[in-house]
Amino acid sequence: MKNTMQFPQPSAIALAVLALVAQSQAVAQDNVQKEIQQVVVTGTASASGTRKIDTSFSITTATEEQLKQAAPSSTADVLKIVPGVYAEATGGQSGANIEVRGFPSGSDSPFVSVQMNGNPIFPVPVLSFFEGSSAFRLDDTIERVEVLRGGPSTIYSSGQPGATMNFIMKKGGDEPEGSLRFTTGTGSLRRFDGVYSGKIADGWYGMIGGFYRTTNGVRDAGFPADDGGQLSASLTRKLDQGELTVYARSTSDKNAFYTGVPLISSNNGHTISSFPGFDPLRGTLMSNEMRNFTVEAGPGKTLTYDLGDGRGLSSNLVGADFQQKLNGWDVSNKFNYFKGDLNTIAMFTGNNPLSAADYVSQAITSANGNAAVVAAAGAPATSGAITYTNGGGTVAGNQQVVQAGLWAVEKKLRSFTDEFRVSKDIGNDNTITAGAYIANYSSHDVWYLGNSHLMTATPNARLIDVKLNNGAVVSRNGTDGNVFYAPIASYDGRNTAVFIADEWRINDRIKVDAGMRHEKQHISGSISNLTSVDPDNNALTVYNNGTSTPSGSFTGLSRDDTANSFTAGGLYKLTKDSSVFMRANQGHTFIYFDDLRNAGTQDVVNDRNRVPTPKVTQYEIGYKTATPLYSAYVNAFFTDFTGISFQQITTSGVLYSVSGSHGKGVEFELALRPLKGLQLQLTGDWQDSTYKDNPTIAGNQVQRQPKFQYRFSPSYRLPIGDYALRFYGTYSHIGARWADQQNTQYLPSYNTLDLGILAELSDKLEFRVTGTNVNNSLGLTEGNSRLVGASTGPINARPIFGRAWEASLTYRF
Repeated sequence: MKNTMQFPQPSAIALAVLALVAQSQAVAQDNVQKEIQQVVVTGTASASGTRKIDTSFSITTATEEQLKQAAPSSTADVLKIVPGVYAEATGGQSGANIEVRGFPSGSDSPFVSVQMNGNPIFPVPVLSFFEGSSAFRLDDTIERVEVLRGGPSTIYSSGQPGATMNFIMKKGGDEPEGSLRFTTGTGSLRRFDGVYSGKIADGWYGMIGGFYRTTNGVRDAGFPADDGGQLSASLTRKLDQGELTVYARSTSDKNAFYTGVPLISSNNGHTISSFPGFDPLRGTLMSNEMRNFTVEAGPGKTLTYDLGDGRGLSSNLVGADFQQKLNGWDVSNKFNYFKGDLNTIAMFTGNNPLSAADYVSQAITSANGNAAVVAAAGAPATSGAITYTNGGGTVAGNQQVVQAGLWAVEKKLRSFTDEFRVSKDIGNDNTITAGAYIANYSSHDVWYLGNSHLMTATPNARLIDVKLNNGAVVSRNGTDGNVFYAPIASYDGRNTAVFIADEWRINDRIKVDAGMRHEKQHISGSISNLTSVDPDNNALTVYNNGTSTPSGSFTGLSRDDTANSFTAGGLYKLTKDSSVFMRANQGHTFIYFDDLRNAGTQDVVNDRNRVPTPKVTQYEIGYKTATPLYSAYVNAFFTDFTGISFQQITTSGVLYSVSGSHGKGVEFELALRPLKGLQLQLTGDWQDSTYKDNPTIAGNQVQRQPKFQYRFSPSYRLPIGDYALRFYGTYSHIGARWADQQNTQYLPSYNTLDLGILAELSDKLEFRVTGTNVNNSLGLTEGNSRLVGASTGPINARPIFGRAWEASLTYRF
């Protein structure tokens, strides 16, 4: 007997599939149409922008709602939604380290520029104790963000060859609208956001908004981690075939800065576990006991600082954006003026944990090895007393202790930038753009680095005093180390650039463009010469011997550089809403103030001019498409660097090096909408970047950057009557990295899970709950950057934040 099986009719299967696809497409059509028609303005020749899908470069965008779903802990943390970028936002609101795929950087964010409305907030992306995201606070006055990677950015604005992060402010419209939002959460968070915009009079529109927030933070130091607020406003005048918008923002915000905590490293750094008694996800060494600390800056000169000030921002920003059509010409001008204090009053961990008994033993050896101390004491030490600074009492010999510097860096920044450009269609869809850019900026610094303090290796640590039996004082009021670097410096910079670009739409399918930029930079500075002193003229107080202090004389520094940048790209449209593109560019970064200082303090005549102007060459090839069922943005990249300078501030001084690198990889943004209300999104990158040109590290992996990282973000909208619930989440994988150029400090991979729910309660009311790192993953963003080489056993390193929750209620009107 023949065995047969019954299958549904092919026509029924086809009809079912077609019905499902048709349903998905109908639901997703509105959102996808917005995506397809979305216009971006960052990196485009025309000030009016270009459809995202028609750009021949890689750019990521996020709306206000997408930003809220990402639940960033800081401005830098926004970059976690961008493939090819790894942001170490574990320091808190400020002081992030941001790495761009294939771009070698050891700290801060030298290859990321932060803009508002197309203007760089500060034209230099990084200085010591400053990186661009520290000068910006995210709030509900922001409409969207655009993040351009590579592409034509080498010729526009500040000429950033890495990533340009452009925040676009809301403007007033014909219909008045506003919102009020209250947020609470982990760390006793209390935050109020508000914004209102609308029509003021015929042709006049306005927007005003801001926030105020206070929180103890996920890592509770016993005092507010973040305390402050911001007020922003804009005024728009509609013109005949044009528009003028002026805007202003004032920020006053104090933000605690978090560095490493005690951990246990084993298996050559491949396994990281908790230090006994210390929660690495929520703990911090900072405490009220050390909140107000003293810096002994010289004979008769003591200064008091507050750790609660952290890496804060006190600034004012004003700017304008003008666009106008004049007799076939598109004219655009953008300018801003920024002035602010971005001080760093923070703890920086030093040597790895050890027992109190071992610390005293090492202190005895060190003191007895110093002839001046032994002579002043009259005899070598044989023992020591170790007691708590507050409350007295002997510290047990097996108590684990650590050293951490309480540093103070006062930094006053000022800048003015202006970019003017004109564009004209000269026929046959060929548009020429020409422009000029100017930036004037300055930084005035007072530094006190070192100032080591001895404390227990416990959350909210206690300070410790140590005195040897021959009278030598190793630690007094917790202070066990001098200020080892205390320069006073003033720097000024001026950049001028001209650029020209040509964009030619050959036919409906092919578009090509090319451009070049010529830029000059002049920087100068005056930095104090330093000498070492004993502030109390007492050799027995060993904790302050050899204190660094200005000698009263200064060294003048200056340098002039000129560089050219190029870009060329092409786009071929496969269909109306899909395309492939190719791009090549050559860019540069100039020497910044700190490079000038580092070289000048070694050999003013020779080293200053031997530091090269860093150059980068990039090649990209990509594919873009967006349909109701799916969208895809995929880009392969190749990078080559020369002349990148690095600095590392260790427990004993500052190390410098120069090298190059080369890299390759693929980054991707993919989305699938298979069912009604459901979206599955996958973003990430794979890269292989290594050092070159420096024989001590050539062939090593570029530090801090994972070879592979991705974010899987599903979301589902469930209609309930006239309203809906939206469930969303993100599973993130960060691959293993090396913390240092020598590839000795291993940072294991880690995975985190974020969850959220948005409830539409009415036409005007919504409730949102978000949780980050809900799986309490222990992941490291850096090792002990104060030390060189690998360590096992007790270490200091900086982990990600533990589980945190936020709940917000928003009223729209």
